[in-house]
Amino acid sequence: MSIDPTRIDIEFDPQRQRMVGISAHGYQRFDVPFISEVLPDLWLGGCEDGLILPAFIKNLVSLYPWENYSVHHELHSSLEVRMLDSVDQAFDRVDHIAAWVNSCRDTGPTLVHCQAGLNRSSLVVGRALMLGGMTADDAIALIRRKRSPACLSNPSFERWLRRAQP
Repeated sequence: MSIDPTRIDIEFDPQRQRMVGISAHGYQRFDVPFISEVLPDLWLGGCEDGLILPAFIKNLVSLYPWENYSVHHELHSSLEVRMLDSVDQAFDRVDHIAAWVNSCRDTGPTLVHCQAGLNRSSLVVGRALMLGGMTADDAIALIRRKRSPACLSNPSFERWLRRAQP
């Protein structure tokens, strides 16, 4: 498998189950758990190869195929989409993925993850919240409050969300 050219260095501390690093965009420090609950049945996070997916997660959306959770239980559904944390990343699939996330939430807890749970997964979760009726401002604020102020530090991702039609 190829290596993500937008990959950032992250320290993984399995005893604390947190990720610590500096965002690629805006160089913001972050210290976050692997996964964070945004709303009931909607989780946002990062990944490390071999990390065991919590058994309560029923639907998994991976936007970072370079590393995978170890899944030891049956999932209702899973989706893997290759996205880059790049200002050049296309947005043509975001609405479809976000709508799928919202439909998955009806069947149980859904985790959307990328490498650190800052940009790619925040983009999709933000759009899912907007498709569910939330404004862009409220969705972005909620994600930053529940996960990290470093979320959506990729300026093109935040800009796209703010300009997206409801």
